Amino acid sequence: MDCKKFFNLILAGQTLFALPFALLGVVFAGGADLKTWALTIVALAAARAAGMSFNMVIDAKIDAKNPRTKDRLIPKGEVAPWEAWMVAALSGLVLVLASFFLNPLCFYLSFAAIFLLFIYSFFKRFSASSHFFLGFVEAAAPMGGYLAAQGQFSMIPFALSAIILTWIAGLDIIYSLQDMEFDIKERLHSIPAALGKKKSLFISAACYMASLFVIVWLGFHTEKQTPYWIGASVVGAIFCYQQALAWKEEPPLHIKKIFKANMFISPALFFGAALDMLLMG
Repeated sequence: MDCKKFFNLILAGQTLFALPFALLGVVFAGGADLKTWALTIVALAAARAAGMSFNMVIDAKIDAKNPRTKDRLIPKGEVAPWEAWMVAALSGLVLVLASFFLNPLCFYLSFAAIFLLFIYSFFKRFSASSHFFLGFVEAAAPMGGYLAAQGQFSMIPFALSAIILTWIAGLDIIYSLQDMEFDIKERLHSIPAALGKKKSLFISAACYMASLFVIVWLGFHTEKQTPYWIGASVVGAIFCYQQALAWKEEPPLHIKKIFKANMFISPALFFGAALDMLLMG
């Protein structure tokens, strides 16, 4: 497998914009030394690579039937399933090793993270809660970043995880609208397939509102100043923009715009919190 296929397999662009998830946890932990920052980045990148590889190979037969995903690497035969399993295994090993060099708690939890990354792809086969389980898996990133820097739990990383969980769940519900008919036909489970478009959009909007509420609560709880609130305001504006697009006729037509805007959410919140930490001490 060449580098281009590897980066396409793990959707490297999404990994890049997911990095602030974990780094946000480090910021809220009060920062860390260069080694911790670097190992946190390596661990997050490895987790994403493992998760995407698991998903691509486990869902290969489903993807081959779906007009939207039939051109992915494994259905097209450009990457063999064993190659994807190899990437997943090696990425999982990197995650475990990076966690080992962070602290014992991160090391022990890395095995749970790999298990969650593996089982996510099976959820759509039996439960419409898959959107929230995806959010739960993604929410491990800021938790991991915080634990990497602090080595112990507190209320703050749980709040950060709640922000990510509800936001990602709401986004994934919108994303699933484009596969609603396919999911019904193939007896796959999703909120749009179970409840239809309108009710799904209400649930998605509620998720976004919950995420924004926790962002605001966390800002007050940790006594954040102007930089954080600027970042939070940007996130709120993007949330509104995404929901406005989703509620238009034929929301699948606006998925690309929604995802393009989505790439700026975690960086906005991260840089707002990071500048707050640097400038306000």
